[in-house]
Amino acid sequence: MMASNTLRVLSSIASRSSRSARQSTCNVTQITRATFSAQPAAHDKPVTPGIGLGKTSTGLVGLEVDHDAVPKMITKYQALLDKLAASDMPPTAQYRINVEKIARYRIAAAQENLDDPEKVEELCNCGQVEELVVQADNEMKVMDMYLRNRWWELVKPVDIEYNPSDDDGGHGDVEWGDTPDGEKK
Repeated sequence: MMASNTLRVLSSIASRSSRSARQSTCNVTQITRATFSAQPAAHDKPVTPGIGLGKTSTGLVGLEVDHDAVPKMITKYQALLDKLAASDMPPTAQYRINVEKIARYRIAAAQENLDDPEKVEELCNCGQVEELVVQADNEMKVMDMYLRNRWWELVKPVDIEYNPSDDDGGHGDVEWGDTPDGEKK
């Protein structure tokens, strides 16, 4: 009787595992069909390996290919501009000026070349479009710190002497601790 119970248990385990194996095989088949479809692509352009939709790697560890990076760039850089506009940072703050110029330039480059990420990369000259998205994310973090700490208030204006009348002729070649020739003791 003990042997028949053991056989029943073993056969039920075997049938459950074969049933789950069949289910997982079906799931893999469905995924495979969805991923590697024989249907023509939605666009008319041929896919070139390594370029555009044919890009399979960024070549950077941890940074995956993102075929939607150009639209994401536009969204993220616009978010930077919106946050600056809503802030109380003065328009004369150099950080604000720099971020606005960079964001506007990158938005324009992306909008003019939505279907050509390589052209966007060439125009921005700061890495791949995936990296530009990461840069926008990082800039948002920096901006949050900058606004929270009101760092623009710490920057003091500097007076620049355009025609210095130093003893070294304004060349800056007198080392610290050195005295000009006329003052040697």
